[in-house]
Amino acid sequence: MTSRFAVLTVRPAGKQSLAAAQEASGGRNHWNRVLPTQTLLVEWPHGQDAPTDYWIPNLPASTPVADLVRWAKIRWRIEHDYRELKHGLGLDHFEGRTWRGRHHHVTSSPPPRHSSPSGGSTQKSTPASPSTRSSTSFRTC
Repeated sequence: MTSRFAVLTVRPAGKQSLAAAQEASGGRNHWNRVLPTQTLLVEWPHGQDAPTDYWIPNLPASTPVADLVRWAKIRWRIEHDYRELKHGLGLDHFEGRTWRGRHHHVTSSPPPRHSSPSGGSTQKSTPASPSTRSSTSFRTC
């Protein structure tokens, strides 16, 4: 999937922008009532009717467009990798624990088993759980 990107200069409004402008000018009484300009990166994928993503980077205005796009897209990659780690390693089950509890979990839990390169699974078959075994014992001859 390819996209087109545009870089615009905007004056964002809102409480955060207003507070930042007032603070930068030395306080509310010294503010010249002009909001500072910021860079806006817009992504418009081919085949879409409208832009789909917007970013206001805190990088200098002289940053090349290719770098802005790379930094905007790497955030998705980091979030995706983090979700995979949480799911694959079970980190989401231990978010509220202390360092000692997490360390205990990581060192005492075996790593997940994957299939071998030959195509056969390296996992051993596990016996039926106690609830599925017959309650009567018998021997066959």
